Amino acid sequence: MTIDPQTRRSAGPLALETPLQYLKGVGPARAKALAKLGLVAVGDLLWHLPRSHEDRRLGPPALWGPPGAPVARAGVVSHYETASAGKNLVIGRALIAGDGPPFEALWFRRRSYRYDALAPLEKKLTPGARVAVYGPWQRGPRGPEIRVEDHTFPTGETSPHMDRWVPVYDLTAGVDGALLRRLVWSALEVVDRVEDPLPESLRAAWGFPGLAAALRDYHFPVDPARRAAARRRLAFDEFFMLELALARARERRRRGPPSPVCAANRSLLSPFRARLGFDFTPAQKKVINEIFDDMGRPEPMNRLLMGDVGSGKTVVAVAALLLAVESGHQAALLAPTEILAEQHALGLSRWLEGLGVRWALLRGGGSPSQKKKDKAALAAGEIQIAIGTHALLEGDVAFKDLGVAVIDEQHRFGVAQRAALGAKGRSPHTLLMTATPIPRTLAMTVYGDLSVSVIVGRPPGRGPVRTARATEGEAWAAVSRALAAGRQAYVVFPLIEESEKSDLRAVVEGWNRLRALFPDRAVGLLHGRMKSEEKARAMADFSAGRLHVLAATPVIEVGIDVPNATALVVMNAERFGLAQLHQLRGRVGRGAHASDCLLVSRAGGDAAERLALLCRTNDGFVLAEEDLKRRGPGEVLGEAQHGLPDFRAGHLVTDGPLIEEARARAFALLAEDPGLARAENAVLAAHLQRRFGARWHLGRVA
Repeated sequence: MTIDPQTRRSAGPLALETPLQYLKGVGPARAKALAKLGLVAVGDLLWHLPRSHEDRRLGPPALWGPPGAPVARAGVVSHYETASAGKNLVIGRALIAGDGPPFEALWFRRRSYRYDALAPLEKKLTPGARVAVYGPWQRGPRGPEIRVEDHTFPTGETSPHMDRWVPVYDLTAGVDGALLRRLVWSALEVVDRVEDPLPESLRAAWGFPGLAAALRDYHFPVDPARRAAARRRLAFDEFFMLELALARARERRRRGPPSPVCAANRSLLSPFRARLGFDFTPAQKKVINEIFDDMGRPEPMNRLLMGDVGSGKTVVAVAALLLAVESGHQAALLAPTEILAEQHALGLSRWLEGLGVRWALLRGGGSPSQKKKDKAALAAGEIQIAIGTHALLEGDVAFKDLGVAVIDEQHRFGVAQRAALGAKGRSPHTLLMTATPIPRTLAMTVYGDLSVSVIVGRPPGRGPVRTARATEGEAWAAVSRALAAGRQAYVVFPLIEESEKSDLRAVVEGWNRLRALFPDRAVGLLHGRMKSEEKARAMADFSAGRLHVLAATPVIEVGIDVPNATALVVMNAERFGLAQLHQLRGRVGRGAHASDCLLVSRAGGDAAERLALLCRTNDGFVLAEEDLKRRGPGEVLGEAQHGLPDFRAGHLVTDGPLIEEARARAFALLAEDPGLARAENAVLAAHLQRRFGARWHLGRVA
C-alpha cells in the first residue's frame, strides 16, 4: 500500500504512539476535534473502524445502474461553467469525457457574498484536467448527470478516496471524511507493529487472518469477501475478550470470601409448598434445584432468574428466601417500587402465616417509629426476611447474617445499587430476577458472568390472553362484558409529557371519564404521586374486589397479581414501548378465565407495526429479540444499568453463533490456563488487562 505523502508532516518515523497533531493537515485545533472521537495517537486510528463502505470503484462505461444510485466515474474535463440556482445556491457544471459517452458533473455550493464558493474548483477544472467524481446520478437533458458528493484529481498514486471500496467513518465537527481516510491510510503503514492477542492455535483453528491483515482489509477492503472475513475476525476478538473478562470475574468471585452454606431441612419449605394450592411446574422445579444447588455451596451464587410475565418467578424467589431462613440466615427481597414491594409483602403474609417466620416491609413512607423498630430487629437478627424498596439500601439498614439477596426487576437498579445490598452481608448469595426476557446474545454478554435460569411456559390452569387494537368504543364494550361476568378491569393511561403533573392530569381526567361511563361501578385511581398508604389501599381494594375498574398509570406494569382481572385497556398505546406493553399485558390472564388486552391507538407507521407484533404473539422472548433488532442493545438495556462495551465490529443482533463460540473458547482457555500464564497467552493477558483490568479490580454484581 502506497502511503499518501500529504499525511506526513515530518521526516521522522511514524509510530503507533505518534500524537496526531504532528501529522500533516492536523495541528492542535484538529487534534482537539479528533480527541472527541477518542483519537489521540496514530494507533487509535487503527481501531476507529468504519461503520460502512461505499463502492467507489470506477465502473464500466456502459453500466450506470438505476437513476438515483451512487456511481464513480473518471474522465477529462472538456468544459466548465457556473450557474445560479435560486438565491442561495450556485452550481459548478463540468462536461467530462470518459471512456464511454460524456457526462456532466454538478457541484452545488451555498452562495456567499464574501467569497466565490466555486473558485477553488474552477482553478482545477480546466480543460484537459483529469477528475474522478462520486455521487448519485440522474438523466439530464444532455445525458447522465452526477451530483458530486466527493471528487479527486488522480495523480497515478493509489488513493484512499476513489476507485475502491471507501470506508465511511463516524465524524465530528472539524473532521471530515477525507481527512480521516487520509489519516487512517497513513496509520496502516505501521499496522504490523500491533501485537496480535489471539494465540496462533486459535487463529489456525478458525482460519482467521492475522490482526494486521484484518485491520487493513476492514478499513480498505479489496472486495466484500475480504471485508467480511476481516469483520468476523475483529468481531470475534471483541466477543472473546469480553467473555474472557466475564469468565475471569466468575472465577474471581468463586475464589472470594465464602458464602453461607444453605441446606434444606424442609421445616419451612414443605409447609410453604403445601399451602400454595398448586404444584410447581417442571420448569419451576428445575430452576429451584439450580438455585438450591448454588446456595448449598460456599461459593457465592450469582444467578439471573429470567421468565416471561406470569411464569411463576415469585414463588421460586420465596423458596430461595425460605431456604436461607431455615438454614439459620436472613434474607432480603429488593423491589424497585412501593407497589411491587407491597404486593410481595401481601404474598408473603398469605404463604408464611403460622410458619413462625418474622418479616418486615421497609419503604420510604410509613411510621418513623415503626421503621426504627424494624431496623433494630433486623440488625439483631430477629427479623428473618426484609422486603423493601431503595429504603433497604440506606446506610442505617444492617443485617446480622444476610444469607441471600433477591433483587426483583433487576434492570431497574444500577450496578452500584445491586452491589450495595450484597455489601450488607458477608458474601451473600445473589438472585437477580427479571420479567423482561433478555435476548440470548445479551444474556451471553451483558450478563455473561452470571449463571442463568429460565422459566419457560406458564403455570397450568391459566386462561388465554387475546390482544387486539381497538377503538375507545370497542374497549369500553369489552370492559362492560368483563364487569357483567363478575370480573375486573384495568385502564392504563400513558405519560403524555416528561412531567409528573401532566401524567397525573391524564389519569385523573381518565378516571373521571370512567366514573361517568360506569356510574354503577366502583372505579379506583392509582398513580405514582399518591401517598404510600393511599396506593396500598387502592391495591388492597382492587385485589379484594371492592373496586371493579382501576384507572392507573404504568406503575402497575410489574408485580400486580389479581386473578379476577380479565380486561386491560391501554390508552394511546403507541406511546409505550414493546417491552412495557408486554409487561402491562401480564396484569391479566392470571386466573382461569380468558382475558382481553385492548390497545387503543390511531397511530400508523412504526408504532402500528409494533402494536401488530404484540397482537401476533404472547411470547416475551420473541418480542425481546424483535425489540433488540428495532432499538439496539443500548436502548433495550437502558444507560444506567448495563456495562456493555462499545462493539465496533461485532453485532449483538446477528452474531449469535460467533458469540457462543467466543464464549465457549474463552471459558475453555481459562480452564486450561486460569492465570493466562503460558507464553503463548502472554500478549492476550496483557491486552485483557489493559482493556478490562479496572473491571476485574472493582468486580461486578451484574
